[in-house]
Amino acid sequence: MNKKALIEAALFVSSSPLSPEKLCEIAGISKEELEEILEEIASELQSIERGIELAQTPEGYELRIKPEYRGKVASLAPFSDLSDGMLRTLSIVVSKQPVKQSLIVRYQGNKAYGYIKALEKKGLIKTEKFGRTKLVSTTEDFEKYFGKSKEEIKSKLEKFSSSP
Repeated sequence: MNKKALIEAALFVSSSPLSPEKLCEIAGISKEELEEILEEIASELQSIERGIELAQTPEGYELRIKPEYRGKVASLAPFSDLSDGMLRTLSIVVSKQPVKQSLIVRYQGNKAYGYIKALEKKGLIKTEKFGRTKLVSTTEDFEKYFGKSKEEIKSKLEKFSSSP
């Protein structure tokens, strides 16, 4: 069986990022071999005109839509390129904004820093310095990304909220 194809299939079918350990287990390979295969997949996706990319998140690896195509297709499958942790973070931000980063970390633990950074990179949230912490809120591109109003998105995100 083609190990690279197996890893691609696993990344494609998974609804959340896969850890390197899980990918090694699925393909029956070492971490070194996995790193080579992931580099090859990422390189192939970057070198030719493709609509997807391989991304590393705090939770692992995932295939996701390239930024330049997200706005056009996001409404077809909203939330599909966001991990559960990112969705929980976004849910907290949408419902309590502006919210202190320290409060998000209290709800979600230290992984929240990675989720905030990833959501900021996607242009969905913004942070601004506020004393020793940061204030987190959604951006103007937030509604465009999902193709719906903030209130509609908020109601869909409530199921992901782990906050009291």
